[in-house]
Amino acid sequence: MAESLRIRPGNRDRDVLIRLAERQWGVVSRVQLLDVGLSKSAIGRWAAAGRLHRVHPGVYALGHRALGTEGRLAAALFYAGPGAALSHATALWWWALKRGQPRAIHVSARGRRSSIKGIVVHHPQTVERVFHERLPVTPVARVLMDHAATAGLDELRRALSEADYRGLLDVRELERRSGRGHGGSATIRRALERHQPRFAQARSDLEIVLIRFCEHYGFPMPNVNVMVAGHEIDAVWEAQRIAAEVDGGPAHSGVKAMEGDRDRDLTVRAHGYTVLRYTWRQLTERPHEVATDLARALGQNRPTIPVSRGEVAEWLKALAC
Repeated sequence: MAESLRIRPGNRDRDVLIRLAERQWGVVSRVQLLDVGLSKSAIGRWAAAGRLHRVHPGVYALGHRALGTEGRLAAALFYAGPGAALSHATALWWWALKRGQPRAIHVSARGRRSSIKGIVVHHPQTVERVFHERLPVTPVARVLMDHAATAGLDELRRALSEADYRGLLDVRELERRSGRGHGGSATIRRALERHQPRFAQARSDLEIVLIRFCEHYGFPMPNVNVMVAGHEIDAVWEAQRIAAEVDGGPAHSGVKAMEGDRDRDLTVRAHGYTVLRYTWRQLTERPHEVATDLARALGQNRPTIPVSRGEVAEWLKALAC
């Protein structure tokens, strides 16, 4: 990133440095400071005076230590060196394909810059990068391939669904890359074979469990988060006029919440739907009984495939992504 932001050597205008830092979320590199015209001794004096605050080796915050998210990411990129890009878990999050920012910032870079506390530096043979939200990041296809090397199948499927939902999924490109023997190629191919766009439509972990539940038992896939009679319903089988709600956690505790749920059920039933309610405990601890109940409502044969404890554990593990 730094190579595209340098100032002409000899320019000592302090305003230029301030404008530069503003474009970079308050962060400047040592190379940029030298290019602006500050000498090594001047950099030391500015740091001693509190004008510059060392963030990482060779990276400073101008005027104060408080950096926002973009500032911290930019500082990690400057530390990694010219041509660096956000990658791996951080790139997955920056592309909005994963919930929650990773604790450590992952970057890919040329050279031999080592990882330090809070920054994991990867050294692939080739650093691929594009710009997204003004920061260099590895392309989505590369991000998904890197993710596939360490992620479980369900976790990867969820990332694929998010990419599909956001219009970022290029199946042909992933198939091309997975044919080269890269790490994670087999997992990518399996995930593409079982790609489920509804994962991206789910807004809760429990809805993800319900989708996996339907896959396992061979039930038709419901539409999720559908408006019925002015209420958003977790899962709807429109052809069978079935509306299912999945409850769990603080959002469904208390008398007031229960009363609201029952009022909604009454309204939805008045519009010709059968309303079913299942809890987290029922789906994860009594799945075969839930499947029997759902099969009856959908007019299907009683399911014969039980869910093992290992399969339930696999579903739940994927929710950490």
